[in-house]
Amino acid sequence: MLRYYDQFDEWGRLDREPVEFLINMHVIRRHLPVKGRILDNGAGSGKYAMALAHAGYRVTITDLSARLIEQAKLRIGASAWRDRVEGCHVADALDLSRFADASFDASLMMGPMYHLQQAERREKAARELRRVTKPGGVVFVAFMSREKQAATYLLDPDRWPPCDNYAGIRAFLDTGIFNHRDEGRFTGAYAFPLAEIVPFMEKMGFETVKLIASETIGGMTAEKMDAWRARGEAEYGRIVELLAELAEDPAILGAAPHLLYVGKIPER
Repeated sequence: MLRYYDQFDEWGRLDREPVEFLINMHVIRRHLPVKGRILDNGAGSGKYAMALAHAGYRVTITDLSARLIEQAKLRIGASAWRDRVEGCHVADALDLSRFADASFDASLMMGPMYHLQQAERREKAARELRRVTKPGGVVFVAFMSREKQAATYLLDPDRWPPCDNYAGIRAFLDTGIFNHRDEGRFTGAYAFPLAEIVPFMEKMGFETVKLIASETIGGMTAEKMDAWRARGEAEYGRIVELLAELAEDPAILGAAPHLLYVGKIPER
């Protein structure tokens, strides 16, 4: 997994596939407190954290990849809001012991959950996120949909060995575990069945606010979004609002590659 992300341009992916970032940021901003401290746990090169720092929040970034943390530091150093970034740390989502209990008003975990293939590791990551977030605070956790991933393998099997035959796809549907057979490809993945995401998070002690589809309409590329932006910022803003509205339609949750869970820490 580290080898993959040390070579992959995740920042660029969110630029090339902008709808996921736009919808997630729209929902995140809508549910955040007006101000406060935010943890971006498993932040990659920090695209969400930096957008939130730009919006006035104090942010802390963690990621397992030292290379991505260095990239984040370089971007932060060149920004006008670098003083709002309280720290960039190489850290495992399973061990946030550098942070005290209830340190943050809100926490993001936009990647780790779909790389933790063992149930006990997923549970530990969720509990750590809950521990460092204040009572009443909000969390945002990204998931991969098992149903959508299986559809991807069925439609383009040659790109996704070992899910290039019935046995491989059947094993994935039964376990949610995917390890690409080709060196350097997306690997070490875990996808939840759609129906298990909310019960899992509630079992870990979160109160569910909503579960949304981070990508609502297939084919909404950067070029398509730029075409809407060319019609003016007001129209573009309305289109983003419409996409966010569609993201909450339960009928499309299973068709989205990435899902966003929004939850709260119960008040004591």
